[in-house]
Amino acid sequence: MKYIMSALAVIVLVTACNMKSKEPPNNTGINETKNIKMKKVLFVLTSHDELGKTGEKTGFWIEEFAAPYYALKDKGVEITIASPKGGQPPIDPKSESEDFQTPANKRFNEDKETQKLLANSLQLANVKEADYDAVFYPGGHGPLWDLSEDPNSIKLIEAFYNNNKPVAAVCHAPAVFKNVKNTDGTPLVNGKKVTGFTNTEEEAVELTAIVPFLVEDMLKENGGIFSRGEDWNAYAIEDGLLITGQNPASSEKVAELLLEKLK
Repeated sequence: MKYIMSALAVIVLVTACNMKSKEPPNNTGINETKNIKMKKVLFVLTSHDELGKTGEKTGFWIEEFAAPYYALKDKGVEITIASPKGGQPPIDPKSESEDFQTPANKRFNEDKETQKLLANSLQLANVKEADYDAVFYPGGHGPLWDLSEDPNSIKLIEAFYNNNKPVAAVCHAPAVFKNVKNTDGTPLVNGKKVTGFTNTEEEAVELTAIVPFLVEDMLKENGGIFSRGEDWNAYAIEDGLLITGQNPASSEKVAELLLEKLK
C-alpha cells in the first residue's frame, strides 16, 4: 500500500511540473501577441479633379492607393482615409483603363467594403495627427494642385514629422512637401534623400507643360537629395522618417518600407 501511495505521489509531482513548463514565458501568463497595439495609418488623397485647363479629369491613381492599402491592411494595419473636401476623392479615369490594371486594382474593383470606405473619406481639417502612427500620400496628378498648397495637409505633415512619426508619399504625391517646413523654417526635404515622379516620366505622359510644377524640380529646389531608378521601374528610398517612391510601380515598395518603420 505504501508503495502504491508513493508511486501516485511521484506521478502527481511530475504532472504538475510538466504543466508549469507549458505556461507562457511572461509573468502574467497572458499571450504576449494580444498585447501588441494595432498600428494606425492615415491615407490622404487629393480632392482635385481638373487636369489644368485641358478639360480632362484627373485625381488619384488607383494603383498608388490600392497596392499600399492592401499591403498594409493584410498585415493588420488599421487604415483611415481622408481628403481635403471629404467624401469620394476623384479617381483619375486613366488609372481605371485596362492598360493599367494590376492585381491590386482588380482586388479594389471587387472590394465593396473598401469602395464604401473611400466614398466616405474624412475631411482633412477634422483629422488629428495624434490618432495615427504614420501618414501615407498616394499620388496621381491631383495633389499637384491641392495638397501641395493645402494648409491642413502642410500642418499635418509637420505634426507627424515633429512627433517622430513616418511620412510616406509616392509618385506625384511628394508634391505635398512643397511648402512643408522644418522647425527652423527650412524646407522639410532639405538635405534629405528623396525621389518622386521624374521629369522624363512627366515628358513621357506629355504633361510637362500642363502641370503647375515638376515634382523632381521642386524637390531639388527645396534642397532634396534627389535620386531615381529607370523610368517606370520600382524605386523607393527612405531617409529617417521620410519614405518616397518614384512612380506607380513603386507604391508597394513604399508600403513595405513603411511597415518596417512601424515595427
